[in-house]
Formats: sequence, C-alpha cells, structure tokens
Amino acid sequence: MSFINRRDFIKLTGLSTVAFSGFVNMPQLIGKVTDEAMPLDLAVVQNSDPASLIRKAVEMLGGMSRFVKKGNTVLVKPNIGWDRAPEQAANTNPEVVAEVIRLCRKAGAAKVMVFDNPCNEARRCYRRSQIEEAAKAAGADVSFMYQQKYQKTKIPQAKMLTSWEIYRDALQADVMINVPIAKHHSLSRVTLGMKNLMGVIGGNRGALHNHFDVKIVDLNTLIKPQLTIIDAVRILLRNGPQGGNLNDVKTINTVIAGVDPVATDAFGATLFDLVPEKLGFLREAHARGLGEIDLSRLKIEHVNLAG
Repeated sequence: MSFINRRDFIKLTGLSTVAFSGFVNMPQLIGKVTDEAMPLDLAVVQNSDPASLIRKAVEMLGGMSRFVKKGNTVLVKPNIGWDRAPEQAANTNPEVVAEVIRLCRKAGAAKVMVFDNPCNEARRCYRRSQIEEAAKAAGADVSFMYQQKYQKTKIPQAKMLTSWEIYRDALQADVMINVPIAKHHSLSRVTLGMKNLMGVIGGNRGALHNHFDVKIVDLNTLIKPQLTIIDAVRILLRNGPQGGNLNDVKTINTVIAGVDPVATDAFGATLFDLVPEKLGFLREAHARGLGEIDLSRLKIEHVNLAG
C-alpha cells in the first residue's frame, strides 16, 4: 500500500505517449501526507479482476459495514444508460456492480435496489449491459423506472434547478452507493459520479444541459451518496457518452472509491488528463462546499494487487 504520485500512477496504469497520445500530462496527485492515522479520503486499487478491486477499495475505506447497516434499504446506482456491451465501456462494468451488491448483502442490507433511467430503451440497456443478469444473481432487486414513482421535489440549496422530478425510491433509500463508469462526455468533457445522478431524475433531462455546471451541482446538493465507487476497469476515451468503437476504449483495471463525491470525481478526471480545477462542474461543487477539488490536500492510498 502506498501513496500515489504522478510517476507511479502513469507506470502502474500503463499510461504512456504510445498508449495514450495526449493523455500523459497528469498533474501531481498527492501532497505531503505524514499522519498515517488520518482518515483515508480516496482508495485507488489496480491490476486485478473487478470483484477483487472492489473488495480491496471498500476494505481500505473501512469496509461496507461503515456504510450499510443491518436492515438498510440500499440503492446501488450504476450507469445503465446505453444499449452497449460491457467491452464498449458505455455502462458500468457488471462485475463491479455485482460485487458492490454482494458486499451490501453481506453487511446486512435487507434490500438492494438497482435501477437507472437510460437514454436508450430500458430493456435493451439492462440486458445488453449484462447488469440486469449480474445484479439479480448477486441478490439485488433490479427494476425499471416508472413514471408514477417520480415526484416533484424542491431543491432548497439550488441556484437554478429549484425543483425537479426525482425518483421516489432514490429519495427513500437508507443508503445510496453511486457506481459510475469513467468516460468521456461531449458536453462536460468527462462523466463520473456527479453526472451519474441524472439517472435518478425524470422530466426533460436535456434542459439540464443549459447551464449544466450549475444545474448538476444543484442536483448534487440534494442527492448525496454515502459512497462513490468509480469503475475504471475500462474507460471510454472518446466519443462519449455512448461510444461504440472499441478503439476508443482503454483497459486500465482501476477502481476509485471515496466518501467525498467531488474528490472522487476530481481524481477520476485525471485519468483523462483533465485538471479538476478546470472543469466547471467541479469548481462549482467545490465553491459550494460539496467537497474537495485540490487533490494535494487529500490522503490518497494506492494498492497494486499485481504486487
């Protein structure tokens, strides 16, 4: 176990000018950390199968029992937005989703829900992503989202998105675990955890694209996952969010987990050679006190399971 820096991260992920043309100028990720007793902000685990990555990352943060108590109803919220197969990296890896569910059940969750509001037809997305099958096998209640369950909800801390239709089951869950995939996005440049929460809302979601940076943060002032786990087993480098071309996909076998959704997204952005402070939605979220954007201020631990 070690604290990650730019050189080690590039070496361990296999990022290089050959593999990632234009994706190597990653900022320094960690500042001085001297107190081993400090709570861990981010766990970064690499180089194993998806289930092992998840188990180790959650263990590093204190175990799933830190987040899920006996009898809880838990929402595990993956990205199931597109009619794409896992190797195309448009949706969360089904093995990642399944292991999160298994850990929730082991921690004593009475019910684990999995759902999303896809951009493509829901049944095709659930099936082709392989998330429906994997989640059910792991013990989750997988459901489609129905119009009658959306409720107009006030967002008290919003600047612009003062109310919106939000799915009742998401609002009523005892625990939400956000499990996005890391991928390119044509509007926000990258889509990670904060944007993944658009999957629990209804209405005309395209309206959020106008003044996106403010509105997505508005939503995140109300919907606050207890844990964010970014799936970077495969990342979509270009032509997101839907992708489709395997040449746009890079396998880096990485999982990033943290309690702070802004910090988790900030680290995820560096996978795409993006400086967190230059992303509007992250600047806005940090300015409103939703989390830390400066990775040098965080305690980040890295584990390479390959040894």
